Amino acid sequence: MVVDTLRALELGAVETLVVWENLDIDRITLRNHALGEDNVMHLSKEQQANEQYLHDVSTGTELEVTNKIPLVEFLANNYKSFGTTLEFVTNRSQEGAQFCRGFGGIGGILRWRVDFLEMDMADDNQAVAA
Repeated sequence: MVVDTLRALELGAVETLVVWENLDIDRITLRNHALGEDNVMHLSKEQQANEQYLHDVSTGTELEVTNKIPLVEFLANNYKSFGTTLEFVTNRSQEGAQFCRGFGGIGGILRWRVDFLEMDMADDNQAVAA
């Protein structure tokens, strides 16, 4: 759910972004010196402990962390640039706890329908064509 919400946010489709106040995900910028590329990933603490996220499989290069910021902080500072409003929830209520469990602590009210399955298939077709 986190990936889909962030994709919809980048598309400008999110009217209201809803985020758990204690979301434990970091926005990490990784630099691949072999390719001269930067890549942004959103990883939990558990994922960050896994070395596979810090290596490029195609080149075997170790990726350098150039920027690391809690996703909650990034969203609080940048939500207006995505054209959305930001609402925080707590898990101290029944509804808040259900939101955190069901949506991973981040979700959005959309302006229009976004077909993530179709987007994934288009991405797969582009990868095959390349």
